[in-house]
Amino acid sequence: MSIHVKNNIHWVGQRDWEIRDFHGTEYKTLKGTSYNSYLIREGKNVLIDTVDHKFSYDFVQKLEQEIDLNDIDLIVINHAEEDHAGALSLLMSKIPNTPIYCTENAVDSITGHHHHPEWNFNTVKTGDSIDIGNGKSLVFIETPMLHWPDSMMTYMTEDAVLFSNDAFGQHYCDERLFNDEVEYNELMEQCLRYYSNILTPFSPLVTAKIHEVLGFNLPVDMVATSHGVIWRDNPTQIIEKYLEWADEYKEDKITIFYDSMSNNTRMMADAIAQGMTEADPNVAVKIFNVSRHDKNEILANVFCSKGILVGSSTMNNVMMPKIAGMLEEITGLRFKGKKAGAFGSYGWNGGAVDRIHARLTDAGFFTTVGMKTKWRPDGKALEECREHGRKIAREWALQPIAATEANTAQPEESAKAEVSIAQPATVKSNNDTQAEKATTGASTEKQICTVCQWVYDPELGEPNQDVAPGTAWNDVPDYFLCPDCGIGKEVFEPIA
Repeated sequence: MSIHVKNNIHWVGQRDWEIRDFHGTEYKTLKGTSYNSYLIREGKNVLIDTVDHKFSYDFVQKLEQEIDLNDIDLIVINHAEEDHAGALSLLMSKIPNTPIYCTENAVDSITGHHHHPEWNFNTVKTGDSIDIGNGKSLVFIETPMLHWPDSMMTYMTEDAVLFSNDAFGQHYCDERLFNDEVEYNELMEQCLRYYSNILTPFSPLVTAKIHEVLGFNLPVDMVATSHGVIWRDNPTQIIEKYLEWADEYKEDKITIFYDSMSNNTRMMADAIAQGMTEADPNVAVKIFNVSRHDKNEILANVFCSKGILVGSSTMNNVMMPKIAGMLEEITGLRFKGKKAGAFGSYGWNGGAVDRIHARLTDAGFFTTVGMKTKWRPDGKALEECREHGRKIAREWALQPIAATEANTAQPEESAKAEVSIAQPATVKSNNDTQAEKATTGASTEKQICTVCQWVYDPELGEPNQDVAPGTAWNDVPDYFLCPDCGIGKEVFEPIA
């Protein structure tokens, strides 16, 4: 059954109550999701996106109840992933000559998924438009790497509806379709979960693209997403929230996550958290066991935090595998402006803490000294952990904290457990790296694309764009585009 959206726009999508995994098993969709497809009936009949491929038959059958498929004048594909364009093969088998409007990159993606290069593709660029009758047009806005190279948004004039693709959406399924019909806090929790786990690496692009769209001075009365609810009540609130999240977002929160073989590292985590709240009653401290908690919830909390502490027992002189996996994900998400530290219990040696420290530094965090406890921490060792937590709380406080007797008390030596505060001499902290950058000619440094990780080497230049070997970054033309993802110079930064 279709749902009326606005004027001659109807939702013809599909709810998916049962899905629990997305992107393989990397994203847990605990609230389900929806695949939002839109049918516009004006002078021309337009279908915007389809649904996931597993619902192809249901989608086409329901669409036939809404409109004679032969009356569809054109199909707009904002994004070629299977959850957006999955029903294309079945639909196009019934109306094979229908024009498909998409970006140039989407042609490659759609053909790769469906293997029909003969389809009637019409490629568009930012600013291109098509008249759909009744004084209304569709305006196309390319959004490469938000979050695929083929992505775009579509804006409908007069009705002032922005079909925003993955941006501003959520993996959130509800019988009600609009933001003013669902519970606000639950909705925003899912929005933040979606942004932090999927869009964080592209935050510089989010900011640039939103300002580009706003620069068109087009009114936005509704934001029609590809997943989750449609924003019709104060729709710009989610746009403003994205700008806030994209700007190195942090709250007065510290997230601690760990894995533990014999609960020794868990005991350390608890004690460190106690010390933090003793020293700074205003800081929110969240603790997670990576073997027990939802990974995406942990990452959402990392996104919101001013700093994180990562703990692991030492196993075979390395960190626990689930911690290694989390650090790999965190490295890929490329969080900005956050602090971090490592801790853990060990028996024969403490290699896990050193490796965690190195990985956090490489991931761009401002790292503090790590903490190791040998064997099971006793009361004195736990007091050392609490003091470590107090110290971290004071160092990371957003506002100065007045010292108290409890804050400054030093624990006695432990006769039963060994505790050490150690930062490997061979590992540079992020602060050291920043200081080195300041003394180096940034224009002659290698530059890395923060979106796809392609590296510009001044010694090699980029001959395909007429950038000669030996060209410093400051002398590279402003029209330069990353050869891999096609984004401009604004997303490059000096390589650490």
